[in-house]
Amino acid sequence: MAVNNLGAGLKSSGFTDLKYRLLFVLLAILIFRIGSYIPVPGLNPLRLQDLFHAQQNNIVGLFNMFSGGALMRFSIFALGIMPYISASIILQLMTVLSPSLAELRKEGESGQRKINKYTRYATLVLATFQAVGIAKMLAAHGVAIAPGMSYYFTTTLTLVTGTLFLMWLGEQVTERGIGNGISMIIFAGIVAGLPSALGKTLEQVREGQLQVIVLLLILAVVVGVVAFVVFVERAQRRIKIEYARRMQGGKIYSAQSTHLPLKINMAGVIPPIFASSLILFPATIAQWFGNSNGMSWLTTLSVSLQQGQPLHMLLFGAGIIFFCFFYTALVFNPKETADNLKKSGAFIPGIRPGDQTARYIDTVMTRLTLIGAVYVTLVCLLPEFMILAWNVPFYFGGTSLLIIVVVVMDFMAQIQAHMMSFQYESLLKKANLRGGN
Repeated sequence: MAVNNLGAGLKSSGFTDLKYRLLFVLLAILIFRIGSYIPVPGLNPLRLQDLFHAQQNNIVGLFNMFSGGALMRFSIFALGIMPYISASIILQLMTVLSPSLAELRKEGESGQRKINKYTRYATLVLATFQAVGIAKMLAAHGVAIAPGMSYYFTTTLTLVTGTLFLMWLGEQVTERGIGNGISMIIFAGIVAGLPSALGKTLEQVREGQLQVIVLLLILAVVVGVVAFVVFVERAQRRIKIEYARRMQGGKIYSAQSTHLPLKINMAGVIPPIFASSLILFPATIAQWFGNSNGMSWLTTLSVSLQQGQPLHMLLFGAGIIFFCFFYTALVFNPKETADNLKKSGAFIPGIRPGDQTARYIDTVMTRLTLIGAVYVTLVCLLPEFMILAWNVPFYFGGTSLLIIVVVVMDFMAQIQAHMMSFQYESLLKKANLRGGN
């Protein structure tokens, strides 16, 4: 009876902890959505709406999607979490180029805390730079009611504070909630735009601009892409690992066999995000300067780089492939993996430990990355053709669809991990109690 009561108590406490974590995630998303509707003061809302409607096919549309419409409304969360993501990538790149940062990463938790501090400083710098640039752009287009020093100070301070708050909120979700907090914020922003996109699609069907059969075909393609993404994201290349016989504490342990799992898409959703930013940023700059200075060639260039254009698709696909290899090289080190296997007495059958193991793992990872790069490119470019052929809303884009599916999969995996840990603790407590009796 005592054992059953103990197990029930542990199970109850486990579910209670999971419930509070889920409620914390919902509260964070609610705060994010409320903040996305609080406008920055000193702006003309009508001129702001006209400006952003004219900029939907460039970087403004991309960042507006990630911010859940906060950029188009120019709320206190208009910059979103993108400055923090950019700063994180820059710091990860610097850990490869800078020996001092590389040593910090090897120090474990203390070194990671220092890198996180540097990332926050870099976020502050990037957010300030972007806030000043956006404030000047709005003033140049007549959106600011009184474009003076007070306007620049208030706008910059509000936008930077909003980004830093979202950064803090994402870290709190990671620590106190379920899943990665930054990914959850981006996920919430994208999902918030889905109802309006679906409404626009149904409106097109009602007005006859989109045939019902085409709508059904679009839904079938979306379901198929989601199933394909789930299949590839769960796929692994397992390299067989064996441990030699060893003696420990006067006991001889027999040889054991396990595997080294390698994901096909190691880079996740980072490549399409940065490829889009890299292409759309010069397109937006060219459009702004072309319209204001009368430079027609800049306007032509901006049109060629917009979504649906052949040049944009070519550069977008090349950028995704490049960032897949680049980011995978940042997060996965075959030499370090081979050294860890050697230190633990493990080896790959038929491969000598050390440099040969590192070369073998690097070869396998290169082939997997190529397959993953082609997969991400296909997922992201297929909706581009859907937008071009059937005028599908932007929220059905491959980048947003990939983010939604990957974040949901990670969220469900985190919940399952919490449930498994509670069950495991319950079994250990029961076993210890029975052993004591």
